[in-house]
Amino acid sequence: MSDLMKMIGGRIRNLRKEKGWSQEELADRAGLHFTYIGKIERSEHKVTIESLEKVTRALGVSLEEFFHLIQPLKEGTFNNTITTIINHLLNRSVDDQKKALHLLEFVLNWKDE
Repeated sequence: MSDLMKMIGGRIRNLRKEKGWSQEELADRAGLHFTYIGKIERSEHKVTIESLEKVTRALGVSLEEFFHLIQPLKEGTFNNTITTIINHLLNRSVDDQKKALHLLEFVLNWKDE
């Protein structure tokens, strides 16, 4: 499956987990079958725009919010190191992003002391 489908599936999984929902609960709220949600999250099935709209509506985000920063940054957007760091964090959960930030702050503060 394409990288875009993997990013979409990962984004759905992260948003679902942030709400503490199972695949079954998201599927129920979106009016879809839970196996379809699982296949989308694992990028085993291409999601239609109609289904994606149902999922994002159930998750309480607009399509615009959903796709915001879903694409990796191209090299040269920032310096390559910053771009690589951002791309590693894009499809991680908010909790993982906060842990990475805490670790980065710890390392940077430790170096200064």
